[in-house]
Amino acid sequence: MTSANWPGPQTSADPPLPEPRLSTVDTGGTPPGDGGPADADAPAADSRGGPTVLRMLLGTQLRRLREDAGITPDRAGYEIRASRSKISRLEHGRVSFKHRDVADLLTLYGVTDEQIRAGLLALVEQANAQGWWAKYSDILPDWFEAYLGLEAAASLIRTFELQFVHGLFQTEGYARAVTVLGHKAAPAEEIDRRVSLRMKRQDLLGSQDAPRVWSVMDEAALRRPVGGPQVMRGQLQRLIEAADLPQVTIQVVPFRRGGHAGAGGSFTVLRFRQADLPDVAYIEQLTSALYLERRNDVDHYMEVMNRLSAEALTPAGTTRFLKEIIRET
Repeated sequence: MTSANWPGPQTSADPPLPEPRLSTVDTGGTPPGDGGPADADAPAADSRGGPTVLRMLLGTQLRRLREDAGITPDRAGYEIRASRSKISRLEHGRVSFKHRDVADLLTLYGVTDEQIRAGLLALVEQANAQGWWAKYSDILPDWFEAYLGLEAAASLIRTFELQFVHGLFQTEGYARAVTVLGHKAAPAEEIDRRVSLRMKRQDLLGSQDAPRVWSVMDEAALRRPVGGPQVMRGQLQRLIEAADLPQVTIQVVPFRRGGHAGAGGSFTVLRFRQADLPDVAYIEQLTSALYLERRNDVDHYMEVMNRLSAEALTPAGTTRFLKEIIRET
């Protein structure tokens, strides 16, 4: 099963349906029908992750223009007084854009049509708009800030958790306990802000255009008494409630299944509505994170995810299992 054809939650005998992909739409830069690269592939804003989507789509457009012009990333980097890695980050939408850099790159790539240039350059300011998480910049590492933008823009989030409940489903008490584990020396005010960030992140689930979230977790994440028995009972109840949301699927891989393909660690794969945006596999580490977009890499993680989903309890079985653990706690 490739990442281009993700199955939906297997709650019946019906064959899974692929997640739909939407084409991009015009945002007012270059009018449709006028030709040029901004015509067929114009970057588009998104109702949730607008700036992030725009950066990714604008980066994709710049990459296509560079490749069509036969320009290497090294040459492009030299043109804007930067490195090859800077070009890579720009083309993947990982960093903000400078108006001068984009203008210089368009000139290097031979884009001379003033209407097309104006349309693409007008998107630079929109793409640099800040997300809600900007007010937490003092405690938010760059590598996780990028993830929040992707999460906000995704239409489908599939995640496997080995040790902890996924952040989108954590209660405040559980989130505080997890935060303290990772920041034992932090002052109380900083802990409060980190917990507030985790709680604010969950607004995504109640948004008008909320993504589908399919979370698979190891039983260990449910048995480890983070914060103590009372906190864990509240957290388990929260998972039961989240599983009732129409766009959420939760599954547990029980110990009795033995070893499984996700033993190497937690990971997340995100899909976007825009057809131009590739699926992204995200692997978080202690002080950094990996973002994988190569098709072979993402397909590997999706294959593991599909195997985990097949080995896990069904969503209904998971709810029953959660209730059993609550009674035991």
